Amino acid sequence: MYKHESLLKSTEAQQVVTVTKTSVSFAITSIIICFITLHFCPSQLRAQLGTTPNIKHIVVGRCYTYTTLVNPSLRYDCEEIWRQFEEAVISHSSCNVTVEDYFHMFNAMPQIWPCDNFLFWSKTRTLMHSYAAVFRHFWTLEDTLVGYMFNDLIWCGQEEDSGFDFSSCPEWSACRSHPVYSLWRQASQNFAEMACGNITILLNGSIVNAFNRKSMFGSVELDSLDPQRVNYVNIKVVTSLDGPHIESCSQGSIVDLIQILRSRGFHWTCTDNDQGLDSPVCLRVLFWIPI
Repeated sequence: MYKHESLLKSTEAQQVVTVTKTSVSFAITSIIICFITLHFCPSQLRAQLGTTPNIKHIVVGRCYTYTTLVNPSLRYDCEEIWRQFEEAVISHSSCNVTVEDYFHMFNAMPQIWPCDNFLFWSKTRTLMHSYAAVFRHFWTLEDTLVGYMFNDLIWCGQEEDSGFDFSSCPEWSACRSHPVYSLWRQASQNFAEMACGNITILLNGSIVNAFNRKSMFGSVELDSLDPQRVNYVNIKVVTSLDGPHIESCSQGSIVDLIQILRSRGFHWTCTDNDQGLDSPVCLRVLFWIPI
């Protein structure tokens, strides 16, 4: 009996240790998951929490950085730009900020880019930045002053208080005159209207509906391009190294894009798996594949 009881106690002790280890492992796994969520999904969390904390310091600081380091040839009053932005947002409810409300802010930050450098994209944000890093002569909306200042930020005003709402902001889909959407809509329109010479459109052939008429590019930028200013529209369809190969210049939604360009009188070219990206070094940079 003594040996049996001793064995029983030993078994129970092992079970306790096992349960404890399992609990610790679960706790560690939960912490890791929370860390990953916080690290890789900051924009979603900010959308739930409201206006990005310290937004004034971020926006004004980025403005000074841009005019000092990124493009020192520009001369802007960063404080005035902030005042115009703040007035546009906090003087209206969170779902009632139109593109017209940002009129004075955009007037305070005019910018002109040289021809042949414009790069447009849709559903290929990470790919686009990698592409621009490889081919440094391209400029995107994020390279403009307004794009640099407000990229990845969230903001909205309050119904009954003259200030930003740091607790909760509506989703973009909640209203037609969302304060974030209205700013990016006007910024996108301005960027497209400036486009001239040979422009490039980067699309991802590894997804369905690489060209979406309801996207910011499809609904705003495409309609704002001027065939009298743009010599050629160069469409580049790039797929992931290991596929899938879903859309191309002759298949899928990209065919719809080409039809729109034709109907508006644009000269265009379309390239599948751009030859300029075929070198191993470029492909590793574009798709973040370790050497």
